[in-house]
Amino acid sequence: MTRSKLETTETSKIMQLKTVWQQGSTNPENANNFAAISQFWTSLNGKEVAWRQRLIPPTGDVTELNWEPQRFDEQFLISNPQVRGITFYWYKPNTPQERSTLPHKLELDALRQQLYIYPQSQKEVVLRVGLPEIVYQKLVLQTPQVECTPKGENYTFTFRDTQQLIEVQVTLSGEQIKNLNLDFKK
Repeated sequence: MTRSKLETTETSKIMQLKTVWQQGSTNPENANNFAAISQFWTSLNGKEVAWRQRLIPPTGDVTELNWEPQRFDEQFLISNPQVRGITFYWYKPNTPQERSTLPHKLELDALRQQLYIYPQSQKEVVLRVGLPEIVYQKLVLQTPQVECTPKGENYTFTFRDTQQLIEVQVTLSGEQIKNLNLDFKK
């Protein structure tokens, strides 16, 4: 596969990871996108979700927002999430009252399992609802020794930090190594 075809394929995969529905949109995929987002919403039943609300920045770009936990953010087990019409319903634990929001726009980030809800009643607000974020353990190797060993069509990289007594092994295929696009020329 040529590089441009590979880039196009990768770009379409990334594009598919974000699903957008907008009320009144003429996009032919709008109904399918709503169905996919509705399916994600109902799949959250009985799961712990992180519920965050932020003011939309003047640029309208929610990726600029600080999504780190803040004072009024919540984390709870969501119950009975449903979609009726275009309204999203749910229950919080130990509360008999059903809650709801009517969106004018929805964005599902399938990769991060996050749903961005833009409520009709508060045009300046975005809600982010999804699985709590995974916090990865980070290792910082100060003075690593690197070793690469071919194993068939794969390569095993071993990184050792003898001062901290840490060893990390990573096995990559030839294709993964090509995708690293390493170019150290400056």
